[in-house]
Amino acid sequence: MSMKRRPVLAALAGFALCPPGRAAGDAAADPAVLLRGGSGGLVVAMRHALAPGTFDPPGFRRGDCSTQRNLSDEGREQARRVGAWFRAHALAPTRVRSSAWCRCLETARLAFGRGEPWAALDSIVGQRPHETAHVPEMRAELARLAGAGAAGFEVWVTHQANIAALADAATGSGEALLLRHERRRGAVVVVAALRIA
Repeated sequence: MSMKRRPVLAALAGFALCPPGRAAGDAAADPAVLLRGGSGGLVVAMRHALAPGTFDPPGFRRGDCSTQRNLSDEGREQARRVGAWFRAHALAPTRVRSSAWCRCLETARLAFGRGEPWAALDSIVGQRPHETAHVPEMRAELARLAGAGAAGFEVWVTHQANIAALADAATGSGEALLLRHERRRGAVVVVAALRIA
């Protein structure tokens, strides 16, 4: 039985900024300001919205949504709330990339109206050769974006395992991490955790 969610307008704090090691209530920065005023190279790495179950059924096919684990009605509403929060704060990503899995593409389209499949975001669960290729590709792209210094931010809609492998941090359904590449250390940095209220 799912819990009732608060309406969007009751959650304009909708995403809480949680810098690593600090509680949400201690956050000094506003996530909307951080995203709007970023110096470039920022990526919102978002786990797809709620899709009940674990993993995909045996024999699933990537291009066939009927064979995959998909968003529930609650997951679709969650994705819409994410989009509503971004629109309420006049935040528009420069690009929205997504895993080709249906639950990720649907999350991207419901939240942002678009989602461009990018193989590096495809699920790495049970795909060891892909894991060794996908994670370095994501890291390299973060570094490239940081080097380009373009204004704005991207959204990457992907899977929990991909985000954990990239940023060494956990995310719940519909949650995201704000990431950037820190050139000095050559590392992926979690700037904030973005969670729906």
